[in-house]
Amino acid sequence: MDVASDLYELRSEPELDSPVLVMAPEGWIDAGHGGLGAVGAMLEVLETEVVASFDVDRLLDHRSRRPVSHMLDGVYTDLVWPTLELRSAHDPEGRDMLILVGPEPDHEWRAFAGAIGELAVRFGVRLAVGLGAFPAGVPHTRTSRLAATASNAELANTLGVVSGLVEVPAGVVAAVERRLGDLGIPTIAIWARVPHYAASMPYPPASVQLLDGLRTVAGIRVETPELTAAAEATREHLNDVTANSLQHAALVRQLEAQVDAEGGAEGAAATTQAEGQAEATEAGWGTLPTGDELAAEVERFLQGE
Repeated sequence: MDVASDLYELRSEPELDSPVLVMAPEGWIDAGHGGLGAVGAMLEVLETEVVASFDVDRLLDHRSRRPVSHMLDGVYTDLVWPTLELRSAHDPEGRDMLILVGPEPDHEWRAFAGAIGELAVRFGVRLAVGLGAFPAGVPHTRTSRLAATASNAELANTLGVVSGLVEVPAGVVAAVERRLGDLGIPTIAIWARVPHYAASMPYPPASVQLLDGLRTVAGIRVETPELTAAAEATREHLNDVTANSLQHAALVRQLEAQVDAEGGAEGAAATTQAEGQAEATEAGWGTLPTGDELAAEVERFLQGE
């Protein structure tokens, strides 16, 4: 058995018709838990079957993702370990998919990417889609443009791209994408922009938008009414917060004016022709606050100081 196959146990072999592989591992670049929320909502409304389970003893650092001890009246009753699985499902229209569920591996990324590649070939994956989100200078009152990175320009342009050269730390999905690309399987990562003042809290509007993007690029349609309701409640909460502060209201108006000037609420393509860093900044990647700045602003904003 080769190294890649040794990383997982094949649990079932469902007959799938050109499935789409969906990936949003916990710990990936995911402001507001946008990707994690999207996958979680999918798992709540879809029937899934475990196809493969991965060796978490090899892939995870249990000191950073500790198992959970269950005790009753001082007696140990169970020890629940984290899991990393590939599950099969299909949308209401019968389109098949594979969903990667669980935390981003801490170790053996190359071998893990090889294992995902083996499974993708085995089940005839036609497209792999990553879901993530990043903090940006956008307001919660607008539906911001999605961004995409993909294995080819035609696929990326179905949603819009960040122009110019951008260098960011990679997640394990990037390693998987490279391996799938070597195997001739197209890949795309869909990115939602999350208001930087809400990036450290769950932000369901990003999850809703990512599912819309999944429908656009892959035809996968999943109805998630509870997620939609949570997104609306989050916007209403932020509206209440800003209504009680002239400073916060002014911040939102400034962000609205910036977004409207760059393409409007519906996400029209930006018109700037600047190159390099200027283009990355316009798209949101180049304007990320530092961790300290973000934490301070979130605390002030949400506590209404």
